[in-house]
Amino acid sequence: MNAVVVGADRLGNIPETLSSMGIQIACHISGRHASHQRKLPGLPAGTQILILLTDFLGHNVMRHFRDLARERAVPVVCCRRSSVCVAESVQRCLAQRECAAQARAVSDRRGR
Repeated sequence: MNAVVVGADRLGNIPETLSSMGIQIACHISGRHASHQRKLPGLPAGTQILILLTDFLGHNVMRHFRDLARERAVPVVCCRRSSVCVAESVQRCLAQRECAAQARAVSDRRGR
C-alpha cells in the first residue's frame, strides 16, 4: 500500500513502523515551507492512504489535502507525529475499511 505523509520536517521511526504494516511512503510533504502554503502539490498517482501529522501542519494545508483525498476516495488518517499514534490510527482506519468492505459484500449477496 502506498502512503503520502503530510506534516513534520522529519519522520523519525514512522517509515519503519509503516513498513512493518506493509505500507510504503510514496511521498513526504512537510507542509511547512512557504511554497506549500501558497501552491500546494496534488496527491501522487497511486496514493492509497493519506496520513496527516496534525501537530506540524497548518489548517489550510490540511484542508487542501483532505479535499484532494476525498475527491479520489482515498482514506485519510489524522494523528500526531508519534510512531505509536500513527500505527494505532492506521490500524483503526484499515480495520474500518475492512469492516465496510465486508458489509458491502454481505449487502450485495442479499441484494441478488
